[in-house]
Formats: sequence, structure tokens, C-alpha cells
Amino acid sequence: MRRIARTGVLAAVALTTAASVVTTPDIRGSWHADTYILKSGQHYPARGLIVFTGSEWLVLFFVTPDGKTPQRGSAEGGSYTLNGGGLVFTHLYNLSSGRAIEGLPESPLRMEVHDAAGAPTEASRVELAGDRMTIHFPSGNSFVFRRGSRFE
Repeated sequence: MRRIARTGVLAAVALTTAASVVTTPDIRGSWHADTYILKSGQHYPARGLIVFTGSEWLVLFFVTPDGKTPQRGSAEGGSYTLNGGGLVFTHLYNLSSGRAIEGLPESPLRMEVHDAAGAPTEASRVELAGDRMTIHFPSGNSFVFRRGSRFE
């Protein structure tokens, strides 16, 4: 009887441990911008590309409310860390601007370069589903990307 109880406890511990293991997704490669989603629920078509190496990232994207004409855009880059679904961007470079669109105010031209020690960070969350990657930002907004190519 003790052996059965001990086996049951060990099985429960093993299942609990397996369920709590969070795998870190492989996001390395290029991803095509698809949809920018505001926390209010508005969806905007987007065009562009985000690239992740083993430790660095670079993005160039445009928000195109009509699916064609860019109204907002950004070119950013820096380093990142990824642990489980936690993605922390370090923003070393930023060039951005944008017209006001429903849900977002006008964004004046911004050009910034930071040293790594003083660079702003952005703790985000990433989800992969097939060839789709969604990045959830602290603002409540999110960005959906489609897989382009992978780095081996």
C-alpha cells in the first residue's frame, strides 16, 4: 500500500513539474508585419519586417489603415532577451513618426540613439501559433507578424 501511495505522489509531482515547464520559442529569423491591434480592439493593417538574430532585433513597419497608404511608421532596433514567453526589448535606436488615426494621437518625428547602459527597455510577451507571432506590449497594444525565413 505504501508503494502505491508513493508511486501516486511521484506521478503527481512529475505531472505538476511537466505542466509548469515553459519552453522558450525560437523567434530567430524574419517576420512580416500583418496587423497592429490597439488595446481598445481596433485592428490596423501593417506592412514591414521584424528580424531577430540570436540577441539583436530590428524592425521597420508602417501602419496602413486603408491597407495601402502609410499613416504611421517606425524603424527601431537593439538587443533583446527571451525567457519562456517573456520578451524584453532594449531600444538602442528609434526613428518614428505618425499621423493621428482612430485610437492613436499624432506622433511627432522622433530620432533617438542610446548607449546600452541607458537604453529604455520594454518588457513584452510573445506567443507563437504556427507561422504567426503575436507580440503583446506593456501598453496593451499588440502586433501580429507572419513567419518569413528562419535562421539556422
